Order: sequence, then structure tokens, then C-alpha cells
Amino acid sequence: MSGDTQVEADMYSRLIADLDAAGARYRLIDHPPEGQTDLVSALRGNDVRHAAKCLVVLVKVGKKQSRYVLAVVPGDARVCLATVKGLYGGSYVGFAGTERAEELAGSVSGTVLPFSYHERLELIVDPSLLDAPELYFNAARLDRSMALNTEDYVRVAAPRVERIVVEAAAS
Repeated sequence: MSGDTQVEADMYSRLIADLDAAGARYRLIDHPPEGQTDLVSALRGNDVRHAAKCLVVLVKVGKKQSRYVLAVVPGDARVCLATVKGLYGGSYVGFAGTERAEELAGSVSGTVLPFSYHERLELIVDPSLLDAPELYFNAARLDRSMALNTEDYVRVAAPRVERIVVEAAAS
């Protein structure tokens, strides 16, 4: 799927249509192509803590059943895989392979939306990301981002909210 501009255009159009239909408040930000959270945050001018970093996680539950999770955390945080595994009572957890992640997310790595449009991909968002008035993320494209009102994001995406970030060690 990498580089499939038709798929990217479809996901972008679907996102805009869904947000417009829901009356969501958002701004589009054009910038040079970039998919790395810290670098694209600098291009957009947002605090990296307000960027939605989206990772597809595979959780094996039993010998023959797998679950996929779209874990969304602040751009400066890391997802705690052990916590995600525990939420599902899993026996194994790891990041999904690039091809599978892109298939489930509907867009290429670096452009994964903090929305799930696939029935096999459950959306979980860390509550610390929801503290900011707006969330920033690539809008299914490397050259365009979105600043989306956080309340509207929660209303439209209806994510499961769980603490899934690696906690900083106490000093």
C-alpha cells in the first residue's frame, strides 16, 4: 500500500466528510511531506505533546485469536505494550507489521489517523492526549495535517480511553 495515493485520497475524503457531517471544528495545515511525529510537529508549530501518535498493536489472546489495537498517545510518549496486553488478557503483544498496520489503518505509515475505520481495529486513546484543546495529526497524507478540536474528536471517534503510556520513572 505504501505510496498508494488513491487510498490516501479516499481516507482523507472520508475523514473530512465524517468531520463535516458531525459539525466538528478543525483546521487544515499544509506542510512539506513528513511522517515522523516530532519533525512534523515542528513544521506545524504545535507542541509535540498535542500530536496524536498512532500505532497499530497486535495482541494475541489464546493460541488462535488475535486482536488489533490502534493505540493513540501523545507525540512525546511511548505506548506501554504490557498495559495494552493486560487490557485484553493477552499472551503476546507487539507492533503489527507495516503491511498489516497499513491495511487495517487504511493509510501508509506516518499518516495513520486517530480514527478506526476497520472493524478489526479497536481505538484506544491515552487520556493525557485529551488535555489539550486541539489534537494534531497527519490527515491521511504526509503533506497535510489537521488540528481537530479535542471535544469534537472524542465525540466523533468515540475512543476507548485508557492509560496506555509508559510512565516516566520517579526521580
